[in-house]
Amino acid sequence: MPHHFSNLYPVMNDLLQIRARLSAVAILLLLGGWVVQGFLPLLAWAVVLAISTWPIYNRLLASKELHGKVTWGAVALTLFIGALILAPLSYGLVKLFAEAEALGQWLMEAQKTGIPPPDWLEAMPMIGTSAKEFWVKSLGSKEAANSTLHWLSTSGALGYTKVFAGQLMQRLVSFLIILLVLLFVYQHGDTLSRQVLASSRRIFGDIGVRYLLHAAAAVRGTVNGMMLIGIVKGLLLGVGYHLAGLGHPAILGTLTGIFAMIPFAAKLIFGACSLVLAAESHFTAAIVLFSYGMVLTLIADNYVRPVLIGNAVKLPFIWTLLGIFGGMEAFGLLGLFLGPTLMAVLMSIWRDWIEDIGKSA
Repeated sequence: MPHHFSNLYPVMNDLLQIRARLSAVAILLLLGGWVVQGFLPLLAWAVVLAISTWPIYNRLLASKELHGKVTWGAVALTLFIGALILAPLSYGLVKLFAEAEALGQWLMEAQKTGIPPPDWLEAMPMIGTSAKEFWVKSLGSKEAANSTLHWLSTSGALGYTKVFAGQLMQRLVSFLIILLVLLFVYQHGDTLSRQVLASSRRIFGDIGVRYLLHAAAAVRGTVNGMMLIGIVKGLLLGVGYHLAGLGHPAILGTLTGIFAMIPFAAKLIFGACSLVLAAESHFTAAIVLFSYGMVLTLIADNYVRPVLIGNAVKLPFIWTLLGIFGGMEAFGLLGLFLGPTLMAVLMSIWRDWIEDIGKSA
């Protein structure tokens, strides 16, 4: 056998080994992804929370009370974030169940005596008389109220209640998993970040590290922009609720601030408040409150939020806006962070491409 053919055997053997290792790694990665596929959104939420709160975590570790105590700092911040999210939700659920119980008692009484039409119904322009007649026909008597409200006591309503309870428990377990992963990321974040940056540098070079840093800045800028918008809009609309004469303006303002972190979601709160004012015959206050909320929402979600997020990563206004809404359409609520992050990385690649063309020209 010629000597040069025998020299090819070690090379071919090495290639086969490399190919086998790559195939095994690919199979293991696919199997691992298949195992944790249901938890990938929860892992992504935990990473987003960790990236956005990492400066707070570092300042917490640098404090005199927790200087260098990584575990205690991670536990403290994780518990704080959990309480910050769960406390208002728990309060809202308690109020919801209390209102549901009161509504159930009211409906039981209504089925015994009927529901008389409210005074403001007949005062409505053009349709007041017809609306009152329809109300009396549907709810005005005991027989009509029993017929109209009967579906509330059927198995369908009980089924909806069970579904709601099941969904609530599922969301609670998911949130606890997010907190558990967040605790792990806090504890091992420095090591994980060094490993990720080192792997990125080895695979893509220094430019890969820069893209990762831009992605982290985009996530942090998106979270900061949403929180600032939510706080300011909650305060301004809380003042509007107070001036409109609504009860519990502080609670309504807090709820609006939470919903305002999602683009255009605050309309659900101030829109419902406007309907309550209209139902109480305060039509002028209802129109003014709704108009005030719509102006704030349009300015905040179309101009202020994209500017705040775009300035953090030097992302143009239009790409920030497309990242926010396109991300939500593609990935749901998680897309609020993934969309601008993807746009920031793509913009970095585009700028590097243009810079390379300028150098080669």
